Amino acid sequence: MPGGGELPMLLPIGGRSSAVIKLGEMIMILDLHRQGLSVSAIARQSGFDRKTVRRYIERGLEPPRYGPRKPRPRLLDPYTAYLRQRVTAWPGLTGTRLLRELRALGYTGGYSAVTDYLREVRPSPDKGYEVRFETPPGLQGEVDFAQFPVVFTDEPERPRVVWLFSLVLGYSRLIWARFVAHQDLATVLRCHVAAFEAMGGVPGELLYDRMKTAVIGEGEATDGERRGIVYNRALVDLARHYGFHPRACLPFRAKTKGKVERPFRYVREDFFLARSFRNLDDLNEQLCRWLDGVANPRVHATTRRVVSEAFAEEKPHLLALPLAPFRAVLRLERRISREGMVSVGGNFYSVPDATRRRTVEVHTLAQEIRIFEDGELIATHPVLEGRHQRRVAPGHRKGTARSDSGRRPGSDGSAVVGRTGDVVAQRSLEVYDAVARRLAQECRP
Repeated sequence: MPGGGELPMLLPIGGRSSAVIKLGEMIMILDLHRQGLSVSAIARQSGFDRKTVRRYIERGLEPPRYGPRKPRPRLLDPYTAYLRQRVTAWPGLTGTRLLRELRALGYTGGYSAVTDYLREVRPSPDKGYEVRFETPPGLQGEVDFAQFPVVFTDEPERPRVVWLFSLVLGYSRLIWARFVAHQDLATVLRCHVAAFEAMGGVPGELLYDRMKTAVIGEGEATDGERRGIVYNRALVDLARHYGFHPRACLPFRAKTKGKVERPFRYVREDFFLARSFRNLDDLNEQLCRWLDGVANPRVHATTRRVVSEAFAEEKPHLLALPLAPFRAVLRLERRISREGMVSVGGNFYSVPDATRRRTVEVHTLAQEIRIFEDGELIATHPVLEGRHQRRVAPGHRKGTARSDSGRRPGSDGSAVVGRTGDVVAQRSLEVYDAVARRLAQECRP
C-alpha cells in the first residue's frame, strides 16, 4: 500500500488463529486460483497450508462482518426506569418537569438526553375516531372567506386576488356565495344581508373563523373561567338586528367548521378552474348560475340528500327576516380630492361642486355610502364592488366639458368611470402594418 502501511487483517472461517492472513495475501490466493493454479501450487508459492488455501478459495472475497456495538454507558441509565414509570402513569408530564425531578435525584446529564428518551417511551395519545357533528334544521350556519387568484379578460395584463365569501347552512348544506374584492367590515356586513335575503331567513347561530372582521380578541379570564370572545361591534349589531348568535371556533381547529371549509375545494375544482371571466360582475353571474344549476340541486355526498330539497325542509325553521332594513353605520372622516371625489374602500365617490369644506364625514352602510358636510347630508351613493371605480352622482358636476369616453351610465343616471386604459381593443398586426406603410408614404418628399 502507499506509504508502506500494512494491509488490514481478516479473521479466517472458524476463527482459528493459525489461519489468519492479510487482505493482500488473500487477494493473491484468489488471483492465482483465477490463473488456473492448483491448490497445491498456490500453497507452495504462498507458504500457506493447503487447507487454508482451499478454505479461502471456497469463501471468496467477502466484506468483513461486524457484530453489534456494545452500548456505552449513559448518565441517564440509572434513571430510565423512573422516567418510564412516570410517563406511563402520567403521559402529560413535560420534559422540563421531569428534568427537575431527576436533578433532585442526582442526575447530572443534559436536557436533550431526557427528551430523546421520553420520545421513545412516552405512550402515544389515543386520538380515537372523529365524530361527525350534525345540527338540527335552522340551528347553525358557517361563514368563511377563501382566496382565489384570477385574471379577468377585461384586464389580461393585471392579475388580481378576489375573495369568496361563503355561508353554508349546517343541516341542508345549502351554499350561498359571492366573490368580492375586499375582506373589510362593510363587505362582510353587506354579504350577510344579501345571504339572509336570498335564503329568506336567518340561522339561529353563525360559526366564524377568527377573522378580524368578526373576532377582535379574547377578554380577560375571571375566577378561573375560560376567557370570552370579543366580537366586532358592528357584527354584534348585525347579530342583534337579525337575531342570530355569533360563535367563534377554536384557534387552529378548521375541522370545527368543516361544512364551509370543504365546499371551497368543491367550488374551486368544479366551478372556478378552466373558466374565463370578464370582470367581477361576470364572475359572480357565472357563480350564481352554477350554484342554482349544479351545486345546490346535487345529491350531497355526506347527507345523501338533495341539497335544495333539504333546504325546503330547513327553511321553515330559519328565523324570520326583520321588517326594518339593517342600518348600522361605520363613520369615517375623509378628505375631498382635487377632482371632488372621496375615497372609500378603494373606490371613489363624488361630492357636489358646491361643497365648501375639504374634509367630510362618511357613513358606510351595508348597501349605501352617505357623505355629510357639517352634519348635513350632501351625497348618497350605492356601494361599488371591486376597486378603482369612480361614481359621479347626477347633478354633482355642472358645465363640465369632459368627454364621456370611459364612462358607463349607472341605473340612476349616474356615471361610473373606469380607469383609463383598462380595456384595449384587440387588433390584428396587419392593421398596424398598414398604418405604418401609410405614414411612411406621407413622410416621403
